[in-house]
Amino acid sequence: MRFSNWDIGGFDRETAVEFCRSGINPLVSVLLASRGITDITEVKAAIGDNPAPFYDPFLMIDMDKAVSRIKQAIDKRERIAIYGDYDADGMTASAILAIWLESKGADFEIYIPGRFDEGYCLNNDALDTLKERGASLVVTVDCGITAIDEAIHAKAIGLDLVITDHHECRDNLPQAYAVVDPKRPDCTYPNKSLAGVGVAFKLVCALDGGTHTNEMLDTYSEFVAVGTVADVMPVTGENRELIKRGLAILNTNPRPGLQSLLREVNVDLGKVSASTIGFVLAPRLNAAGRMGQTELSVDLLLSTDKEESNNLAVKLCQLNTERRDLEQEIHDEASSMLSEDAYNEPIILARYGWYQGVTGIIAAKMAERYQVPVIIISIDDDGVGHGSCRSFGSFPIYDALCTCEDILENYGGHEMAAGVTVSADNIEQLRQRITKYYNDSIKSAPVSGLKLDFEVEKPELLTIQNLAALEQLEPFGSGNPSPCLYMTGAMVTSALSIGGGKHSKLKVEKSGSIFDCIFFSVSIEDLGINEGMLVDLAFEPQINEFRGRSSVQLQLLDLKIRG
Repeated sequence: MRFSNWDIGGFDRETAVEFCRSGINPLVSVLLASRGITDITEVKAAIGDNPAPFYDPFLMIDMDKAVSRIKQAIDKRERIAIYGDYDADGMTASAILAIWLESKGADFEIYIPGRFDEGYCLNNDALDTLKERGASLVVTVDCGITAIDEAIHAKAIGLDLVITDHHECRDNLPQAYAVVDPKRPDCTYPNKSLAGVGVAFKLVCALDGGTHTNEMLDTYSEFVAVGTVADVMPVTGENRELIKRGLAILNTNPRPGLQSLLREVNVDLGKVSASTIGFVLAPRLNAAGRMGQTELSVDLLLSTDKEESNNLAVKLCQLNTERRDLEQEIHDEASSMLSEDAYNEPIILARYGWYQGVTGIIAAKMAERYQVPVIIISIDDDGVGHGSCRSFGSFPIYDALCTCEDILENYGGHEMAAGVTVSADNIEQLRQRITKYYNDSIKSAPVSGLKLDFEVEKPELLTIQNLAALEQLEPFGSGNPSPCLYMTGAMVTSALSIGGGKHSKLKVEKSGSIFDCIFFSVSIEDLGINEGMLVDLAFEPQINEFRGRSSVQLQLLDLKIRG
């Protein structure tokens, strides 16, 4: 078993029957009933017949100030600097604002700080550089909400600062010309879960008057979809509609750069999903930032030339391969520093010279493996540690960092993921404080749980037609997960190793229904199963297409052998 606990939900049968009688597909009806939907109005919203509204961007506090200052800069031919972040969210946000400014003939540049020599967010040296280059206005995207000192410095050197961000706010806001962030305590904007690219999109909508939403979606929604999914924002409400519109563009007529990247990774138009963004596009876009070559991704997003786009896509994929190799090397080294197989307190590891660009991925993997929060810190030659933090369960890692503010040089992020800069001399104190905060706030150890929607009592429900109907509920992602189902007492009729022994392929039978199953990254030896055994299955149902033939396939998430 991969998971120590299976949280198996159920569904109200009367509700599911009522949905079916209203013309909703049977499998969709059961799934929605299992997720607490109780009336047909909610059903229509879930399947897209009653989409969530796109909110007026001017509902965000300070949006009017931001628009006024940017328009003034355009009218007076001032130089504008777009100050972004080096991940997919920040890069797509930078691209959106750049495309809009270019369409208005503005004088502007994109500035994305170096991940290793500058770090996340605003820094005074960068602001000095932009001022020397002639900028009089800096507009941040996906960063800036914690830049208290930097905002003071910007004002001192004569730079106006417009901040657009979506990260958590501290007690005090930066003293900027405008601060646009839906997480501001005094902001009444209904969607608090916009990505940085979502806030940037709302900014250009407001700059365009706020009344041409459909035209703006046609132009920018593919970038909004990529950045929102890449930053693991909830795929619900307004976010869901933004992603759906973006996926429609990605599947029909994406910009040249994204089309070249899709081609390079062998994803056909019409086959792009939120999973494609999360597991295929985002890692490659992020690879540029992780490997210190952010300009590759930005250039790809903005490219309008097919040949240039193709060349950039090839380079990004090569860079991603290098990133994976480096990640594996450091992951193995970090793992060797652990003396136990299980931990009940946060893991905080630090070493001189670790490559900063991959510490976040390693922290995420180790948090999942050991089921505790993890902080991986790379210490540079100046004795400064740059850490990536990933939480587990419900532990609020950002809140924990707030209690350590007096020993940190910088920090920021979300409840589940954050970044931190700390002197090497303070790392042990950071470890002690985070551990104490964890022990004081967590009453019982988090459990590696697998949440399953419901038990499939009638296997005949899993038909190609019914699985195809589940596509009405896409895009799937955070807040709207892919259907995860449960089946008991299936008999294994065949068990094979595939992929050089790394993966398992099973065939199971229950009540006359036969299913092919695939279990990635788990070998037959690890499963310990043989033909004839009875097993309980946790799985995502899928339609597998191979050589022109479609069939139902169960992608296994976990498996229990029945005693």
